[in-house]
Amino acid sequence: MVLFFMRIAIIGCGFVADYYLKALTAYPELKITGVMDIDKERAKRFAAFYRLAIYQTMEELLADTRVDLVLNLTNPHSHYSVSHACLEAGKHVYSEKPLAMVFSEAEQLVLLAEQKSLYITSAPCSLLGETAQTIWRALRQNAIGSVRLVYAEMDDGLIHRMRYNKWTTDSGAPWPYKDEFEVGCTIEHAGYYLTWLTAFFGPAKSVTSFARCLIPNKLTPVPLNVISPDFTLASIEFASGVVARLTCSIIAPHDHSLRIFGDEGVLSINECWNYRSPVNIKYRTKLSLWAEKYHFLSLLPGIAAKKLPLVRKKNTGDGYKGTDQMDFGRGVAEMANAISEMRPCRMSAKHALHVNELTLAIQYPEKMGCPRTLISSFGELEPMPWAL
Repeated sequence: MVLFFMRIAIIGCGFVADYYLKALTAYPELKITGVMDIDKERAKRFAAFYRLAIYQTMEELLADTRVDLVLNLTNPHSHYSVSHACLEAGKHVYSEKPLAMVFSEAEQLVLLAEQKSLYITSAPCSLLGETAQTIWRALRQNAIGSVRLVYAEMDDGLIHRMRYNKWTTDSGAPWPYKDEFEVGCTIEHAGYYLTWLTAFFGPAKSVTSFARCLIPNKLTPVPLNVISPDFTLASIEFASGVVARLTCSIIAPHDHSLRIFGDEGVLSINECWNYRSPVNIKYRTKLSLWAEKYHFLSLLPGIAAKKLPLVRKKNTGDGYKGTDQMDFGRGVAEMANAISEMRPCRMSAKHALHVNELTLAIQYPEKMGCPRTLISSFGELEPMPWAL
């Protein structure tokens, strides 16, 4: 039973917009008033495919008093200016990652939202998925004892040698290879694990990063104007004492695995882009510790990892099927519900700002300082009610 409606306008009708539209169909409380894009033909094609109204200009969209929340799906370099204009117009904002490409601008957005009593946050929302919530609950229950170390991988293979020019969405939008390579895989993908780790272990205290572009010539049909790192390696120290290593690349073979090492066990998953990826737990007994060194012992009874039951069985709004089984609408729905219920959003603005600072520090160690002492922070986050 739908108890409220939230009216949403979308700015940006490119590749990622299809993922959101497919997922949002699972949330009848979210009503789309219309879409807008600076590329008129792109907006026209997208609106026709999904049978949506078109705003001719952003000014027209922001003047529409029906619009409660704007979904900012523009190029990352446009996130700040678009979100700023939306907040000034009195609209709540859910932005694709990151909030801004410059940390001071991200700070301005969060401050402006606070001043106007508006909500703002950014993707990704995979923290709200069943897999992340299952891991989080196991950690709250001290299932593996004191956590010391985390290894997180975000490798996606040699993208520039794949047939990326053939990648299109159902509405016909091509994969924006130029933007993707110029923005960089760290800004595009690090947030998937940074949002999890900061939620699990609290604010980061410092980050030390190594960032390089190892393959400057990506063989693109159009020359790249910006050469961004295609490999980053970050060591993150959390105020809680946990240390994490995060690797991002578009060079090493596809690997989205996560391992969390505690004194009494190890939690692991193979794929963070699947909201229902199995969560494994392996207890560190005397025998299993020997098996970590001598692998033939892993065949003995009681040594193998066990699957933890996910916190709930049903998953709504899967979005696309395949490798990336992500519900892009879940974060928008969480924000809409928080606004309706006049409560803090589980994806808070200050949490998004902290993840933004971490991401930029990892991609730009020379600019941001290395090691960087984090200046942003956030309060305790709430898990989903079905994961308590």
